[in-house]
Amino acid sequence: MSPDHPALADLSRRLTAIPALAADALEAEEIAVLGRKQGELTRQLKALATLPIEEKRALGGELNRLKLAFEAAFAARRGELSAAAASAAIRDLDLTMPARHSWTGTRHPVTMVVDEIVAIFRGLGFSVALGPEVEPEELNFTALNFPDDHPAMDMHDTLYLDQGGGVPTGERLLLRTHTSPVQIRVMRDGPPPYRVVMPGMVYRNDAFDPSHAPAFSQIEGLAIDEGLTLVDLKATLTHFARTFLGADTRVRFRPSFFPFTEPSAEMDVGCRLCGGSGCPACKGTGWMEILGCGMVHEQVLRNCDLDPERWTGFAFGMGPQRIAMQRYGVPDIRLLYGGDMRFLGQFAGEGA
Repeated sequence: MSPDHPALADLSRRLTAIPALAADALEAEEIAVLGRKQGELTRQLKALATLPIEEKRALGGELNRLKLAFEAAFAARRGELSAAAASAAIRDLDLTMPARHSWTGTRHPVTMVVDEIVAIFRGLGFSVALGPEVEPEELNFTALNFPDDHPAMDMHDTLYLDQGGGVPTGERLLLRTHTSPVQIRVMRDGPPPYRVVMPGMVYRNDAFDPSHAPAFSQIEGLAIDEGLTLVDLKATLTHFARTFLGADTRVRFRPSFFPFTEPSAEMDVGCRLCGGSGCPACKGTGWMEILGCGMVHEQVLRNCDLDPERWTGFAFGMGPQRIAMQRYGVPDIRLLYGGDMRFLGQFAGEGA
């Protein structure tokens, strides 16, 4: 079959014109030639079925060669047009414009504080124990020696998930108000000695102000062994405070009351935000309370089937948010709960 066949001549002419086509014309020409329904080359290939066998072989071979050539030419022209567009975009760039700011991800400051606190106590031989955030009333209060009329059990402090309705006393479910139920779980799980820290979220129906939040992280610790005394408690917590905040940190213990410890105390450190002169975060006292502590109450030991004549121990609980405020000079705890990137961006690279 002669290459001067009308169908081949027209397709060959169109093939040679492809390198000069613009983007819109290129797409239209590809559809006109290779389209599945109305494409000229497609139509010619379908018409082969009506030709004599010899003519079908000769013309079919030429048409298939042209099809491959068209596909290659269209692909090559698209590549040229794409490269030209990219080059034009680069030429249009204003290299004098400032670069866009890119955010650097990091761990939240409270997360870094929790990890560091846990690491300090691990260095003292403590392990980590975890527990559920939803607890029965018995583990959150009763086993910890809270009397039935303790104000913390009222709705204004505790967030209950059910309000009675036939639920037996002590079995009502609540969002734990402290991680102390994990202490009960540890003591009931096996015999002493124990040295554990218990990080986790806790919930209270508190107002959101510069030093309080209704949902916050807490870390509690428990040590039970033979012969532990208040001296061990004070030495352990003083070591923690000065390791975390600095060797010059001022520490004081004030008598307090908790149902699950006796004697009980609150531990303060000199406020690092104001240097002791008084500020809203420390309520003008120059001191910041960072934890409560005490010797485990005998009744709590009995509630866990431990003999208080043999075993003694101490417990403590702290809020990492307040400690983060001391560490990073944060004047308002609410900043730790917001999404202000101007604030959070200051911690990029911390703890890396």
